[in-house]
Amino acid sequence: MIALAADFLLFRLASGERVPFSVEMISVELVGDSAPLFDPDFVRNAAQAVFHYFKHELRRETVTVSEFSEALEKVLGGFAPGNKRDKLADSRVSQADLSQLARESGKGCELFFFPRLREELRCQLRRSPEELHFHGLRRCVKRLAGVRRWTNGCQVLQDQIVEFLRHCFTTEERPKQCALWVK
Repeated sequence: MIALAADFLLFRLASGERVPFSVEMISVELVGDSAPLFDPDFVRNAAQAVFHYFKHELRRETVTVSEFSEALEKVLGGFAPGNKRDKLADSRVSQADLSQLARESGKGCELFFFPRLREELRCQLRRSPEELHFHGLRRCVKRLAGVRRWTNGCQVLQDQIVEFLRHCFTTEERPKQCALWVK
């Protein structure tokens, strides 16, 4: 295996492929209502800060594209004009999509799903939320089970996922007043 250069991160795509990028190689394109709010240099600097955060603060070598874009969105959202009360509410509740984690793990791939789920829980807890919401449980289970209709096996897998989340939540370092929601 070839060693990764010090100024590169591996970006894990939804297909499972890992692509190395340096901070200079990352290009960010804003679309929608927020596009006119930010200068391209400002966005480039924010992307560099997020890259630095994952690489040096968290000491990670691999990051998913969705993790990177969510972190960048959070950074830019802090500078966007808007209601401070809405920002405060957003910072209290952290959300993760279980069906997205299942998609990233691959069909019927519980082997990769559970470590990825623990990684996501840890990432969300670092934000010190008051509530941590995991949603999309039913779609997640059906994707992992590789079925279209709910079966007894789906129920067993759903119970395993909920129990795994409860166990990880109680063993991980977290804010005292944090609640876990799985739906």
